[in-house]
Amino acid sequence: MTNPVFSSSDVFGEPRRTGARRGGTATAQPQYGQVAYGAGTAGAQTADAASLDAMYQAPSATTADTKRLTYDDVIIKTGGLLALLVVVAAATWNFAPNLWPIGMIAGLVLGLVNAFKKKPSPALIIAYTVAEGVFLGGISIAFASIAVGSSGVPLSGIVLQAVVATLATFAAALFLFKSGKVRVTPKFTRWLLIAMVGYLVFSLVNVVLTWTGVLEGWGMRGGALGIIVGLVAVGLAAASLIVDFDSIKRGVEQGVPAQFAWTAAFGLIVTLVWLYLEFLRLLAIFQSGD
Repeated sequence: MTNPVFSSSDVFGEPRRTGARRGGTATAQPQYGQVAYGAGTAGAQTADAASLDAMYQAPSATTADTKRLTYDDVIIKTGGLLALLVVVAAATWNFAPNLWPIGMIAGLVLGLVNAFKKKPSPALIIAYTVAEGVFLGGISIAFASIAVGSSGVPLSGIVLQAVVATLATFAAALFLFKSGKVRVTPKFTRWLLIAMVGYLVFSLVNVVLTWTGVLEGWGMRGGALGIIVGLVAVGLAAASLIVDFDSIKRGVEQGVPAQFAWTAAFGLIVTLVWLYLEFLRLLAIFQSGD
């Protein structure tokens, strides 16, 4: 996995295996919620016929009944966080766009805290979403203003394009994953991790050179090179989404506790925010012509 939200959580990884005794083969540990047959205490009373008949006639327990993770849990919580993100971003856009540096710092701190917590904290995840909403609302105006200065397009134009592009990429990534056209293999994950580390180093170097005045404007993210790097970044974010989907799938199949739907939703929000920012930067470069 490449998303630290999922990779730092044991429940979304591959099932653990333990070595058997000499001459045996490795066996997987029981998944969440599984109980070994015959594990009852010795001498337990045998259920009477009526109780057994009632048990056989009862409907099978669902993942909701057993408090295990379901796709519906992830969808509901992700949708709720996205709605909150949009509302806060819209409010910041209209009333306090200059607060985006505070949102950026708070989002970074809360993101790191949430990413490395062993158990999800809904309150901290919601706080992160609010901070990111403040950040995105202000930074979107900043990028849009760059585009307006050169092309005269409406402020909301570039933002709407970035939102549509983000949603379209999310849908495409989900389709490719569900259809099996793109599979998350160890090789796929390894190359994605290498590419993301390279992109991170490139971005940090570019930020340092820009802030120190060595480079002006977009730095190495401007012009033709900036467009190429932007397209690569979009591709990395889309690939990261596919890995996120695979992590969630493993979590559901392994029957992890339902509370980890918050972790899954948080992980998706982190990737979607990154994807949106890459589209926003790419569109601003296109519109500005720099």
